[in-house]
Amino acid sequence: MSATENHKILLVDDEPDILDFLGYNLKKEGYTVITASNGVEAIAIAKKELPHLIVLDIMMPEMDGIETCRQMREISSLDNSVITFLTARNEEYTQVSGFDMGADDFISKPIKPRVFLSRVKALLRRYKSDKPIVQSIIDLGDLKIDMEKHMVYKNNIAIELPKKEFNLLTLLSSKPGKVFKRENILDLVWGDEVIVGDRTIDVHIRKLREKLGEEYIKTIKGVGYKFEF
Repeated sequence: MSATENHKILLVDDEPDILDFLGYNLKKEGYTVITASNGVEAIAIAKKELPHLIVLDIMMPEMDGIETCRQMREISSLDNSVITFLTARNEEYTQVSGFDMGADDFISKPIKPRVFLSRVKALLRRYKSDKPIVQSIIDLGDLKIDMEKHMVYKNNIAIELPKKEFNLLTLLSSKPGKVFKRENILDLVWGDEVIVGDRTIDVHIRKLREKLGEEYIKTIKGVGYKFEF
């Protein structure tokens, strides 16, 4: 049995042709596919099936995708489900609204099957990374984080980071691909400490990029940051 057969994907769109097209390509890869045609139906199905990944259209009757995502994120049993929007609407305010409601990503229409399947595989890797990190060495390809020694290694070369930079890197890399909003980063890394200046996070991100390289930490304009490797 392939790994994909263990993954359950909920597709939500009011266009039957899109559900058939995406569902066909996912089933060919061995995924279990469930479909819904509107947000109300999607929430009921999600609570019952607990999918690993939920792909939401934004413009739907009865309840749009943004509101559907918001309500799904209030259901504790769906905490580990990855939610992405599949939409032709790429305006910045739409993406900000989606991330604010708890979405993990956006996929733009139209999309080719191979690209869609590649994005699905990447998104499902986040589901695995939602489990708490218990190992002392976190392997991130060229980067390795030694939690016990409080050290970072790039291509086996040690890089010593100040506490806040280390904690920021550890947070972002704990869920590769997940977008962390600025307010969440401040809360999880700085807590109740008094922050001087609005650009505190930006300064620490810039220092991390100078030491590690530009390729790992991506800026999501108007939202926050994510780690990729």
